[in-house]
Amino acid sequence: MTLHKIKLAIYSLFLTNFFGFKLKRVKEPLKKKSLRVDYAKTLFNRLKVSVEVKNKEKLPLDGQYLLLSNHRGIIDPLVVEIALKDTNIYGLWISKKELYNSPFFGVFVRNAGAILLDREKSQMGGFFSDIKSNVKMGSSIFIFPEGTRNKSDKPLIEFKDGFRIIALKNRLPIIPVYIRTRTDKVLSNILEDKNIAQTITIEIGDKISYNKKGNLEEIYKKQFNIK
Repeated sequence: MTLHKIKLAIYSLFLTNFFGFKLKRVKEPLKKKSLRVDYAKTLFNRLKVSVEVKNKEKLPLDGQYLLLSNHRGIIDPLVVEIALKDTNIYGLWISKKELYNSPFFGVFVRNAGAILLDREKSQMGGFFSDIKSNVKMGSSIFIFPEGTRNKSDKPLIEFKDGFRIIALKNRLPIIPVYIRTRTDKVLSNILEDKNIAQTITIEIGDKISYNKKGNLEEIYKKQFNIK
């Protein structure tokens, strides 16, 4: 491992846990949102990464929604946070158990606002119950419908079924977003060259009714012209 990679790992670990402990002391949702945005901005400034938001006018300024995003890299949630920074939309991220227990991300994920998804459990009633109770308290839900990071050469991998249940059971209109830049490659470039400046483009789609008929994966693809 090069000195650059070591320095970057140490800085990222420090920053993630620093904000994780700050978030632990904050209960008010919009203050949590503000800290999450500050974390994303601080890290991206260090990494020389900027975010371009296309069709920003399609974003509602407030309300409750199910936000769907594609997923390529570990920085994708930060890209979404930056895209939503000028709104009052506060969402809980659906997070895998591995992230909850991660020595790198655990403190941040547990305190930033997340709902645990434990795929090892045979029954998912508790998971959907957690979502319902948080929606009742005013939160939106943010999810990667592909279920995991897309490590293929395809622009999108198959959506899992759970997101549609979340929308229907909680009557949450859907905000689709698509991160056009391959964030996995952005991270690879950063690890190889500390001086490179990069831009990540995220596109906002048209709002979709929670009870929209048809294949939502195909509707998502059509909105963003994904072949």
